[in-house]
Amino acid sequence: MKRSNQCICLLLVLCCCTEKSEHTSPVVKSITESVYASGVIKSTGQYQVFSTVSGLVQEVYVEEGDTVFKTSPILKLLSQTALLNQQSAVLDRRYNEERALGESLKDLENQIGMAKSKMENDVLLLERQKNIWQNGGGSLNDLEQRELNRKNSNTVFNSLLLRYKDLKKQLKYNLDRSTKNLEITNAVANEYVIKSEMKGRVYGVLKEKGELVTPQSPVAIIGDAHSFLMELQVDENDITRIRLGQQVLITMDSYKGKVFKATVSKINPLMNEASRSFTVEARFMVKPVVLYPNLTVEANIMTNMKKRALTIPRNYLIDDQYVMMEDHKKKVIVCGLKDYQEVEVLSGLTVNDVILKPSE
Repeated sequence: MKRSNQCICLLLVLCCCTEKSEHTSPVVKSITESVYASGVIKSTGQYQVFSTVSGLVQEVYVEEGDTVFKTSPILKLLSQTALLNQQSAVLDRRYNEERALGESLKDLENQIGMAKSKMENDVLLLERQKNIWQNGGGSLNDLEQRELNRKNSNTVFNSLLLRYKDLKKQLKYNLDRSTKNLEITNAVANEYVIKSEMKGRVYGVLKEKGELVTPQSPVAIIGDAHSFLMELQVDENDITRIRLGQQVLITMDSYKGKVFKATVSKINPLMNEASRSFTVEARFMVKPVVLYPNLTVEANIMTNMKKRALTIPRNYLIDDQYVMMEDHKKKVIVCGLKDYQEVEVLSGLTVNDVILKPSE
């Protein structure tokens, strides 16, 4: 029995020694506070290409990896109706153009020329008749008839001028209308050829020949071939600590064991209500040699740093405000910066204090 008690005591002593060994003292060192974020690589200007019209894919002009320029065709949709409307508009425009330059105006111009000649002749005849009347010759009826002829020819001339102006306006209106209609049908027809909005690289072709395209479904993904950025998702609890220009440390599964530096370049001010997060863009200071869109990244955004701070291991902190002293009594401390392993102690401890690691 006595031997058994001795063993128990020995075990208690060993346990006490073991527990006592789990202790530490605050140390002065540098500490960096950061915000964790995850995200993906995006090509600069990367966007999904959509069609404004529906139709079957008639031709696909590009493949993944191709370089395209602004207005380069991506694919063409089949639309017989749009083609027929375009052809009809061409014919209508040609017809109205021919009318505007054709016989209808020339015929009126000839009539106006004849009416003008007659009007001028009637004026001369009237003047002659007046001279004859003043010299006692002729009759009053002849004079009145010459006056009436002059008025009639003047009326016909002016009437033809008005008809000419009206016809010219009408022909111009018809030509302008058919020209505009042709522009509209050309624009509609052009919408069936989907084009790139930027110079860059084709990262994805999402439709094949014969497939149906609608305005709701993307047909391709295009972005810059050389410039990349990161879209990071930052929790709403941390977003107020993020500032433009802050340094970001990036790790990627594609480059295991390597850390890349970047800086915050843009903070999207609108929160995603579904994820309760904000999108923050960052750009590499020195980018990796090879990058592809949609590679996943993990990031630590550096929000604060102190070169000389009194720190303790974070797993020694109890409820974010207590530590266990050597005499097994809790003590209140005031914390400052925190990272994933260390926490700054603003007050409550000195480098001479010994604290115990709390039991799990």
